[in-house]
Amino acid sequence: MNIIICRDYSEISDQAAQKVITLLKSNPYAKLGLATGSSPIGLYERLVKAYRLKEISFKDVMTFNLDEYVGIPRSHSQSYYSFMNEHLFKHIDIQLANIHIPDNDIERIDEIAKEYNRLLKKNPLDLQVLGIGSNGHIGFNEPGTPLGNETFVVTLDERTRKDNSRFFGSLDDVPKYAITMGIKNIMRAKELLLIASGIEKAEAVHQMIYGDVTSQLPASILQLHPNCTIILDEPAASKLKEK
Repeated sequence: MNIIICRDYSEISDQAAQKVITLLKSNPYAKLGLATGSSPIGLYERLVKAYRLKEISFKDVMTFNLDEYVGIPRSHSQSYYSFMNEHLFKHIDIQLANIHIPDNDIERIDEIAKEYNRLLKKNPLDLQVLGIGSNGHIGFNEPGTPLGNETFVVTLDERTRKDNSRFFGSLDDVPKYAITMGIKNIMRAKELLLIASGIEKAEAVHQMIYGDVTSQLPASILQLHPNCTIILDEPAASKLKEK
């Protein structure tokens, strides 16, 4: 693991954006795995700025999102389809056909998972962007998820739902299910980039880096990836000195 500790979230976003920008300059046909949640918003803001300054183009880039809620329509303000459109896609020159976000049609959800696996195997990711939950999840791979899983439907952990309730009207409004890339899909990416900020992530970050590799903390599997960069602010890194 390459661990970078930054002063604050702004510096995290700068560092993460530079890594993606460098990749797109060297490979305009890159295949990117993308994440949602609060962690990558600053990264996406900087990528939009770089596009507007004509430093990069997304015309030939393909993207594959980690996950999507099941049980709310794509038009819902908190769907990850809406999130990605609001924070990145509507601001850049990416082709609609090159955007891949798991469909959340509950009637076809098992077949959708299989289809997404086929797509990911056909299009190996050059870089996967990740966040980490306070319980150590990546994507929606919750504690206890088998580390060999591929794209599947998950029942969301209560802690995850509480963490995400700030984006909804109440906890009751937070979906109970999601479709997510599995750990196996994530680990196939050529490079991983994980972003974490805030004191609430400190324990999970510590266990991810120094703890045992275990399904009880899914992010710990990143210790086994040959090309993984972790970018943290000082609060998120605050427990690393306790090793």
